Amino acid sequence: MPTAIFASFESGIIYAIMALGVYLSFRILDFPDLTVDGSFVTGAAVAATMIVSGVNPVIATITAIVIGFVAGCITGLLHTFGKINALLSGILMMIALYSINLRIMGRSNVPLLSQDTAFTGVEGFWSSLGIDAALNKLWTAVGLGEPVPGTWSILFIMIIITLVIKFITDGFLKTEIGLALRATGDNQRMIRSFSANTNLMIILGLGISNGMVALSGALIAQYSRFADVGMGIGMIIIGLASVIIGEALFGTKTIARTTLAVIGGAIIYRLVVSMALRVDFLETGDMKLITATIVILALVMPKVMDRYKDRKRKAQRMAERLDRSSITDGKGESGVTIK
Repeated sequence: MPTAIFASFESGIIYAIMALGVYLSFRILDFPDLTVDGSFVTGAAVAATMIVSGVNPVIATITAIVIGFVAGCITGLLHTFGKINALLSGILMMIALYSINLRIMGRSNVPLLSQDTAFTGVEGFWSSLGIDAALNKLWTAVGLGEPVPGTWSILFIMIIITLVIKFITDGFLKTEIGLALRATGDNQRMIRSFSANTNLMIILGLGISNGMVALSGALIAQYSRFADVGMGIGMIIIGLASVIIGEALFGTKTIARTTLAVIGGAIIYRLVVSMALRVDFLETGDMKLITATIVILALVMPKVMDRYKDRKRKAQRMAERLDRSSITDGKGESGVTIK
């Protein structure tokens, strides 16, 4: 069980980058972008194919980001200049990317079992520091038992990378372009009245969003050591679940808090799925059902809680009114109590 939780946390922090991309499109731009299911695989396909071809993994990962950015920009162009419905433009790009991803990989699956990845160099440097032995000793000391994690390097490097992306996103959304991006999602007509190019903002926002999604796909491919053409199915639901869970649990008072909540939501989502799959009557094939259930609960529970709090507030206000009226009934006009 502890190792399953560790693995879920490890993968969750990588998926958090994808969730941040979904947050940009769905929450900041208010754009239902289904390109995510395709651009996630595009990132994985580009990175895996280039690594197999002998390209440096870091360069392959950066290239995956660029290709994902281009895919998002095309979706934005379809919507803004092609005047295609936002939902439909994302669906069209997602369908097109399926064939493009097959072309990139040349087959449905690209294994990376014998290839060096972006994590290989980190693992080598990390092992030379001897930190794993100390952390594993702490692992057993607190009673988590065997087996101990093979390496802590991926977890620590991904925490650093994800937090750097989070802080860059926070900073970007506070710049002039970032504020225009947020205003475009809130009220396009208003921001156009200030001579802002909303079409450019939508294209840029979707490009950045899908670039982050492609980065997550590239890292997941290197983490799991394979890229598959079907690995992006339902990815938009996972991203939405992460955003909704994070916002419900941690709040959305500021941009910095919201992006941190999205990261936390991605980790919690992976932990919940991992726990659910350990239930006897559930199987690996039930993953999509589990995902749908988590999203439904994440959507419904906040509304139920809000209604409960609203009823509680109304009951409290009614009780206060009754208390005031009972005090008034026992007094005369001058406020003197009548005997």
